[in-house]
Amino acid sequence: MIRLSGRLRASLIIGGQGIRARKLRTFLSMVSLFLGVLAVVVVQAGAEIANRAMLADVELYQGKDGTRQMYLSPEGQAVPVALEVLKGRTDAVAMTSARAIIGEPGVKPINEGGGPIDQPGGARMMCDENGCRPLDDGNAASPQGQAIELQLVGLTGDIRQFRPFRPSQGRWLDFDGAPSLAPRLVLNLEAAKAFSRYQVPAEMRVDGADANPTPQFVGVVDDGGYQPTAYVRSDELLNWLPVTSMSGNEMGPGLQVLMTPAAVEVEHVLRARLVAAGTPADRIQVQTVETLKRMSTELALMRWIFLGMAALVLLIGVAGILNVGLATVGERIEEFALRRAVGTPRLLLAGIVLAETLLTGLLTAALAIGAGVVGLKVALMLFGSRFPSLEGTAFPWQAGVAGVVAGLVAGILGGLVPALRAARIPISTVMRA
Repeated sequence: MIRLSGRLRASLIIGGQGIRARKLRTFLSMVSLFLGVLAVVVVQAGAEIANRAMLADVELYQGKDGTRQMYLSPEGQAVPVALEVLKGRTDAVAMTSARAIIGEPGVKPINEGGGPIDQPGGARMMCDENGCRPLDDGNAASPQGQAIELQLVGLTGDIRQFRPFRPSQGRWLDFDGAPSLAPRLVLNLEAAKAFSRYQVPAEMRVDGADANPTPQFVGVVDDGGYQPTAYVRSDELLNWLPVTSMSGNEMGPGLQVLMTPAAVEVEHVLRARLVAAGTPADRIQVQTVETLKRMSTELALMRWIFLGMAALVLLIGVAGILNVGLATVGERIEEFALRRAVGTPRLLLAGIVLAETLLTGLLTAALAIGAGVVGLKVALMLFGSRFPSLEGTAFPWQAGVAGVVAGLVAGILGGLVPALRAARIPISTVMRA
């Protein structure tokens, strides 16, 4: 074992001396290999970054992988029971839905129906097994005015641990203090765009409320949605409307509960309380978010296709190292024959040649990884503002490992044939020198 370690050390030392003695040829070998290793690094880094970006966009409106989602029918006591069980919990959050109109009272909203502000509004429709029909929301005879319709989502806790909203302006909801009589709203980008385009009075009408509260806009987030939406604390919303009015509407779900995978006790207690309150057990649906599992096949296929293309470029670099290595061995025949004559084993001769190509491959991999890190930073500086999902992206370590492996593989493939040729040089060759 010690003898093998000594030979390995000797091979690396002599190989390093050979690289330093033939700088131009080493440089040419690295040039031919650089693009191949860089292609592997870029493909691996691109695949990891694309994977994270796709998951980040999906997580905004579906939730992180492993999140447990419970969907409840709004009938009966489902909403009051859920709000009572989940009050003050940090491992589970309940989401209620209501319709709100902010602006002039007694007028039709600009985006009637609650759609995007850039699209013309239309009458709200309700569809069932008998077909679709206009929904009477009390605004049919109202004139058009300065008001914006949006979906109002009530939260019992911080939802960002399940759906990582990206902050844009202001701050997020504070669930620690006492509820405010003036509901604090956090808008999504679509709602913020609507309020920045139209100046409307600060009066909010919520379906089921006896009076119109004055809302406070405290922040803006990117939630990945296309519909104007505002997020508010459930207890602040309950100051203005009864809990039965938070049971959803035709345009939104009645109640959705997001739970961590470890919140098993909460799920059991909530299910038992709901069944005891009269909710049929078959209407309590629980699903687990498995986005990565669902998308893994498509992501793996895309990665292997691009890795195959990068491997072709890498083979061109291997061919360059092989060519330079064979030429170098041809020039050093007398040197290797003389080493054989003084007792150098064939394995050590092969190790010297192979060490040169391996060191060349590692140096090239280091340069390619460095170029990838710098390139990613430059790309984020230039284009990061256009792609919010890439904000804070770091160079993936998987790409660095792939670059090192590619450099080692290229060094072995490019140096194996020259190493075997050097080991087979006969001692008699030194007599012709």
